[in-house]
Amino acid sequence: MAAETDPFFSEELARRYEAWYDGPGRRADRLEKRLLARLLAEFDGARSILEVGCGTGHFSRWLVDRGYEVTGLDHSPAMLGIARAHGGARFVEGDAMNIPMPPRAMDLVMLLTTLEFTRNPDRALREAVRIARRGVVLGVLNRRSLPGRRRRRAGGPIWSAARLYAPGELVVKARHAAGERLASIRWRTTLFPRPIDVSLPLPWGGFIGLALKLEHSREGEST
Repeated sequence: MAAETDPFFSEELARRYEAWYDGPGRRADRLEKRLLARLLAEFDGARSILEVGCGTGHFSRWLVDRGYEVTGLDHSPAMLGIARAHGGARFVEGDAMNIPMPPRAMDLVMLLTTLEFTRNPDRALREAVRIARRGVVLGVLNRRSLPGRRRRRAGGPIWSAARLYAPGELVVKARHAAGERLASIRWRTTLFPRPIDVSLPLPWGGFIGLALKLEHSREGEST
């Protein structure tokens, strides 16, 4: 998508994106982070994280607060401008299709509400697997959920171009991307109708969290 037509290059959108978490997105933010924290606990000993599609750095800062060494990558200068103003993590401009890092450079790679907007999601996942030593964590809007259907009906420059997924579809893509390095896949969903403020292995929650564990031992490297 060219810069002049990409809505994520809009400075106005970048400002609204960050403000959303302090307003109508407060509950979603709390529940999504709770689920992501549960998935991160699957990777005991992981220290370094690359967040692909970090946007304004909202989740990158949260990860830093949890003690991780975080690099945020995004293709939008407008988003990165806000991310750098807030600080916390290291932020670099780059493309999810061609991450400027060597193989297994980071313990974990995270794509949080990012896969839905990539030009080639399969390639983005393969790149994430290439960079990750321990695993990949995905946070994706659920096509089968009520929030997912509402967002698609809302349309506009963002949601009309989004490609949402159901849990089963996400598992297939993650499995194919991992290839022979696949160790395990676990997923849960959250953002159920109030007052259900939990995450469950059920396919109806608005937000899917998926942990893809990778075989990471090499010759001479302990597991």
